[in-house]
Amino acid sequence: MISVNNVTVSFGSFNLLDCISFHISEQDKIGLVGKNGAGKSTLMKLITGEQSPTSGSIEKPSGINIGYLPQIMEHHKGRSVIEEVMTVFDHLHAMEEELADITEKLGERTDYESASYAALITRLNELNDRLALETGESPLVQAQKVLYGLGFKDEELDRNTETFSQGWNMRIELAKILLSKPDVLLLDEPTNHLDIESIEWFEDYLKAFHGSLMMVSHDRKFLDNVTTRTVEILLGHIHDYKVPYSQYVTLRAERIAQQTAAYENQQRMIEKTEDFINRFRYKPTKSNQVQSRIKALEKLDRIEIDETENASINLKFPPAQRSGDVVFKATGITVGYPQKVVFRNADIEIKRGEKVAFIGRNGEGKTTLMRVIMKELYPLEGEAKTGHNVNIGYYAQNQEDILDPSETVFGTLDRIAVGDIRTRLRDILGAFLFKGEDIDKRVSVLSGGERARLGMAKLMLSPYNVLALDEPTNHMDIRSKDILKEALRSFDGTLIVVSHDRDFLDGLVDKLYEFRDGKVTEHLGTVADFLRRRKLESLQELERKAPQQEKAPAREASEGVKEFRKMKAVSKEERKLRNRIDYLEKQISAHEEKMAEIEKILANPGNNDDILDLTRDYLEHKRTMDEQTLEWTSLMEQVDN
Repeated sequence: MISVNNVTVSFGSFNLLDCISFHISEQDKIGLVGKNGAGKSTLMKLITGEQSPTSGSIEKPSGINIGYLPQIMEHHKGRSVIEEVMTVFDHLHAMEEELADITEKLGERTDYESASYAALITRLNELNDRLALETGESPLVQAQKVLYGLGFKDEELDRNTETFSQGWNMRIELAKILLSKPDVLLLDEPTNHLDIESIEWFEDYLKAFHGSLMMVSHDRKFLDNVTTRTVEILLGHIHDYKVPYSQYVTLRAERIAQQTAAYENQQRMIEKTEDFINRFRYKPTKSNQVQSRIKALEKLDRIEIDETENASINLKFPPAQRSGDVVFKATGITVGYPQKVVFRNADIEIKRGEKVAFIGRNGEGKTTLMRVIMKELYPLEGEAKTGHNVNIGYYAQNQEDILDPSETVFGTLDRIAVGDIRTRLRDILGAFLFKGEDIDKRVSVLSGGERARLGMAKLMLSPYNVLALDEPTNHMDIRSKDILKEALRSFDGTLIVVSHDRDFLDGLVDKLYEFRDGKVTEHLGTVADFLRRRKLESLQELERKAPQQEKAPAREASEGVKEFRKMKAVSKEERKLRNRIDYLEKQISAHEEKMAEIEKILANPGNNDDILDLTRDYLEHKRTMDEQTLEWTSLMEQVDN
C-alpha cells in the first residue's frame, strides 16, 4: 500500500534516516519504536507529505485517506465538541447535494444512449453506494459513540472546545480522525492524554480497525495488545520484526547476542592476522602471505554491533526514615475552587509503606488531591491531616515551569545538593540516562522525556519517606519507565502516584483510589483487578441509548456549584488562611511576570518563536491565575469578615 524507498533525511552532514526502505501493507498493525530523537515522528511526517526526504521516495496509492495524529496540533475554536466533530461529515452533505443535482439533470435529459448520460448514471450509482455505506448508522450516533469511548460525558458535548484542556482537545481531534474512516492511521503517542478506561476502549477500536496502522507509543501493553509488527529505527536504519513489542524485545536481544558473538570472533581473527603481518612484514619468505592477508583485511566486511542500552542500571532512592503508621488521612473532605467543587465527602487513608495510585478521568481531582496532600490547597469541608514525621518529595506535572530553563542539567542538581551527595551527582544523572555531554545541556533544549527524568533525579537528593508523583512517566520512553518502576518497587517508603499508564502501575501498586463523577472510591488490589471489575460498567456506559437522560448529573453539578458559591471556605486556623493567601499572592505575581514576558515575545516574535505554543502557554498561565485570583478574593473576604 505504502512503500518507503531508499529514503534519506539529512541535516548538514548528519543523516537522521539513512537510505531506509520498508512497506506498509493493508491491515498491517505496526509499532514504531526507537530512542527519543531517532526519527519516528519525522518518518510519519514523510509518509503524510508534511516533510520531504533529502533523497529517495515514498509511493502511495492515489486517493488514499491517511489519518494522522501528531504529538502537537492546532485545535479549532468557536464550536461545541459535537459541532466540531460533526464537521467530519461535511462531505456527506456535499455528496447529497451532488446526488440531487444529478437526479435533476437526468430528469431533464432524453439522450439515453449518449456517453455523457451513461457517465451520469455511473456517478449516481457511485454516490448512492457511498452514501449507503457511510450512513448505515446515523453520523450523530457514530460521533457520540466515539466521544463517549474517549471519555466525554453527554453534558460535555455542548461545551465549546476552547473550554477544554489541550489533552481533551487532542481527544476531539482523535475522534475526528477515527470518524473520517481512514485507510491508514498514523498515531504519534496517542495515549499520552487518555485515562485507563479510554485506553481500554481505544484498544478495542484499533483491534477491530480494518485499515493499516503505524503507531508510536511508550505504553508496552498498548503496543502488545494492538500491534503485530514492530519497526525499529536505530542509528538511522530500519530493523523490521514481524512480532509485537514484547517479542521484539526478546528477538532484538537475541540479534544483539549473535552480533556480539560474531563481532568477537571476527576481532580475534583480525588480531591474529595483524599479529602475523607485524611478525613477518619484513621477512622475504613470508612477503606473499603478508600481502595476501593485508588485502584480506582491507576487503573484510567488518561487523558492527548495533547500539544498545541494555546495560544494567541499579537505581535506588535513598533509604526512607520511618514515619508514623498513617501517612495521610482525610475524613469527609470536599475539595475544589471558588468556581467549582471537584469532589465531595471523600474518605482517604494512606498508611506507611503502601504504594497507592490515583486513577480516573482528567479533571476529576487527582492532581487537586495531590495539592491538598502538599498543603498547597485546603479542603472546603472535612479534615485532612499528614502523619507524624512525614517528609514528602513531590513531582509535579509541570516540570517545564519548575525547572530553570537557563540552568544546565548538572547545574540543576548541583545548585540544590548539599553534603556528601554532591560527589554522586554524575552517578545519579547517569542512572537517569544523562551521560557525557548530556549533563552540560541547558534545560531549555531538553525534550519532555529528558525534563521528566531530570525532575525525577532531583528527588534523589533528599531522603524522603513519601514520594508523591503526578504523571511521572508522561513523555518517558519505555526504558526510562522501566528503570523508574524498578526503583520505586524497591523504595522502602510510601508511594502516591497519579498515572494512566497500566504497564507502569501493574506490579507497582496494590491499592487504588478512583476519581469519578465527583466521588473518590477505594479499590483494593491491582490495576488488572480494577480493570476486570470496571470493564462491564464501562461497556454499559458506552452503550447508552438515551443520551438525554444523562443531563441530570449536569443539573446536579450546576446546583452543587450554586450551593458552593453560597459557602465560605473558612479555614479553622488563622495561620493556615494567612499562609494560603501569601502563597496565592506569590503565584499570581509569578504568572503575571510570565504573561508579561510572553506578551513581549508575541509583540515582536523571532523566526524560532512558536506563536501557537506561546499563545497556549499564555492562556494556560491566565487560566491558572484567574482561578487563583478568585480563590484569593474569596479568602480575603473571609479575613475582612
